[in-house]
Amino acid sequence: MAKNQTSAAGQSTSPPTGSAVGINFDLDTGNFLRDLIRPSGDTSGKDQAIGPMDASVLIHLTDTLQTAWFDALAPYHPTAVGVHSRIGRRPASESATNRNKNIAGLHATLQMMKAFYPERIYVLHKLWSALGLDADDESEDPTNPVGIGNIAGKAAVRVRSRDGMNVRGDEGRAYNGQPYDDYTGYQPVNSAYELVNPSRWQPAAHPHRRRVGGGPGDIGIWVIQRFVTPQLGLVKAHTYQDPRQFRIAPPDHTDHTNPGRYNREVDVILEASAALTDEQKVMTEFFDNKFLGIGQSTQAAALAHDLDLDGWVHLLFTTSVAQLDGVIACWHHKREYDAVRPFSAVRHVYGNQKVTAWGGPGKGTIGDMPADEWSSYLPAADHPEYPSASVTLSAAQAQAARRFLGDDVLDWTYGSFAGSTLTEPGIAPVGDVELRFPTWTDFERDCGMSRVWGGVHFKTTVERTREWGTQFGDRAYEFVQRHINGDVTD
Repeated sequence: MAKNQTSAAGQSTSPPTGSAVGINFDLDTGNFLRDLIRPSGDTSGKDQAIGPMDASVLIHLTDTLQTAWFDALAPYHPTAVGVHSRIGRRPASESATNRNKNIAGLHATLQMMKAFYPERIYVLHKLWSALGLDADDESEDPTNPVGIGNIAGKAAVRVRSRDGMNVRGDEGRAYNGQPYDDYTGYQPVNSAYELVNPSRWQPAAHPHRRRVGGGPGDIGIWVIQRFVTPQLGLVKAHTYQDPRQFRIAPPDHTDHTNPGRYNREVDVILEASAALTDEQKVMTEFFDNKFLGIGQSTQAAALAHDLDLDGWVHLLFTTSVAQLDGVIACWHHKREYDAVRPFSAVRHVYGNQKVTAWGGPGKGTIGDMPADEWSSYLPAADHPEYPSASVTLSAAQAQAARRFLGDDVLDWTYGSFAGSTLTEPGIAPVGDVELRFPTWTDFERDCGMSRVWGGVHFKTTVERTREWGTQFGDRAYEFVQRHINGDVTD
């Protein structure tokens, strides 16, 4: 299998991309999601406008797009009604083929891209031209697919641009605002140089370029983390009004006033670090890259279940609602508890004492590693530790997919070449590695453990978050089913 390619249910992972003039896509029989939108080849996300680890921004953008798709196809469904736009039902004859649905979905995509990725519009112009469509058509006629897609896309962008996420960077500031910037005034208790409270989050200092692409970083140029998008906990969710209703136990396992328990959590991290295998190293990066592990799994399930176009849109929207609503509540608690990350806790417990742990790129396990020089295999995330965002996303997504599909089947295989890790390029893995996820249960279990192997989450955090995050999958499934069945009154 080629590096960074995925397969599901034995199907090809190289659909047409639209870059060629003569694109091989039939609007009547094709599926724009499966054949045009779904990534092929390099799924690392390194060419994206946001980083593959920027989970909060990525999930917010993904929900905007997938809500637009759902709303764009709703008028062609026998009963479905949109979420952000309520466009009148079209005659059944207009959905006899996929043509109108494909055109509506593509134009909804175009409106989202114009709003958030304007630098990529030139690529879409080439695709639209190859398909015989007009990317400059801004019609909002609710009786044709171009107008329906434009209405749905613009409505989703309009709602999510003013939902508390500060997409435009103009909330809470009179000038010089940056997109997605904090407007809540969050300040960490600890600095990057001093751990005043060992139970609380400490911003990490790291090279300006952090291991991405395998480079050594900028010699002598270091930056200090900020809590990324602390306002996410204030964003409008689909299925609830107040994230405080979803209680999770306080992070008593990282309360430094209980040193016995605190130290045990640290020791589990160090034990996992010392025992890292090549497969675990690949797994940690696979799940840390939200474009890949979290981002592509639902599409793999759609392929495995051979869903039609409506099925793809409805499944992706269901998991998207689960993830957004889950991560909003997760971020609320991250800010509430402001919990310490393992790298700070390890140094607090052991200082300059010698420990056994992974020693850094190419060094393997070292038996006399100074604890204050230890670093996690993955870069420390730029937000507090508890609950885990990755585990919330995977648990919510998995439960939503199980409910929608009626089974636990994922059937996804991911292959990685020797030496392809970002942390140890050219070194790990020693040989080709193939990750297999037969079921969603396997997927969410491995996602959780990968956070421990990578040294960025405590094991108790993972266990609690997985159980807690499942509820958002159930809520999402019920919400989307009401919209599919037209059982909504608002």
